[in-house]
Amino acid sequence: MSLTRKLSALTAGAVALALALAGCGGSDDQSGGSLEEVNFGYIADYNGTSLLAIADDQKLWQKHGLKANTKVFTNGPLQIQALGTGDLDFGYIGPGAFWLPASGQAKVVAINTLGNADRVIARSGTSSIDQLRGKTVGVPEGTSGDMILTLALKKAGMTKADVKVVNMDASTIVSAFASKKIDAAGFWYPAIATIKKQVPNLTELAKNSDFESQVSFPTAFVAGNDVVSGEKAKTEKTIAVLRDAMAYRSANMDKSIELTAEMLSVPVDQVKADAGNVKVLSVDELDAKTKDGTVDKWLNGMADYFVEAGKLKSKVDPKTYYTGELFTTAAAK
Repeated sequence: MSLTRKLSALTAGAVALALALAGCGGSDDQSGGSLEEVNFGYIADYNGTSLLAIADDQKLWQKHGLKANTKVFTNGPLQIQALGTGDLDFGYIGPGAFWLPASGQAKVVAINTLGNADRVIARSGTSSIDQLRGKTVGVPEGTSGDMILTLALKKAGMTKADVKVVNMDASTIVSAFASKKIDAAGFWYPAIATIKKQVPNLTELAKNSDFESQVSFPTAFVAGNDVVSGEKAKTEKTIAVLRDAMAYRSANMDKSIELTAEMLSVPVDQVKADAGNVKVLSVDELDAKTKDGTVDKWLNGMADYFVEAGKLKSKVDPKTYYTGELFTTAAAK
């Protein structure tokens, strides 16, 4: 079965459940004026949450005439599915899900950070990727965990056919690793830190920086195709919120960590450790890298990987799915 068909089968119910159970937050209009509502998905880590936490604390939604209804998800593909059904207007994805907008299922409206949180982890005694032959490896399919596993196997001269891959969501991987139901996983921090509390001697066999000469690992904010094409004002306002929050984050890293911890109801030290695996990009850097083609280079590098991994049929021009001009011109709004 193709990955796309698997995702459709696995996520149809999960999206509904996530929307029903998701923690919701947002901004109330203190002045009593009318605010346009925007439904925004995120992942509960520093990459996926920090800008939303800042926007709420600094009242950036109200500043730009919006009221945000935020919903937490466990991964990017679920949010792409929700964008397609209209349950979300905007969402957040890690690098492993970029093939979905590249295949036309959403638009990337803002690059966020460069990530270094992904790992291939294994039980104590496994010291190399080739020792995973025939072993059971859990991975959230279509995510950055899937991406790091595929890259690591290739570097070792292997493919997924050489291991027993089991598709699992993030919470299942944590419990499955602790209960010894899987031997290894393609996964990410901060969830790996949770596993380490129960399995302190696990080994890290591969990480993002092992492949930085081949591919970068950007994270991004995405929007539904219909939102970008049919709701230009809402899109521009939302990008303006993200830009303001980016500027605040760059200037106030410690505070951004505190606000993220508060929004997620987790210890500050946990978020600080998570943020240590993130390269934060300022608005000025993102504008410059968008205009000079650096972002396109990142996206083309990932597209090469996705084509080779069978997730894309062919490489497409980043301009078909990254609305870079919309992002940079927001500075003049």
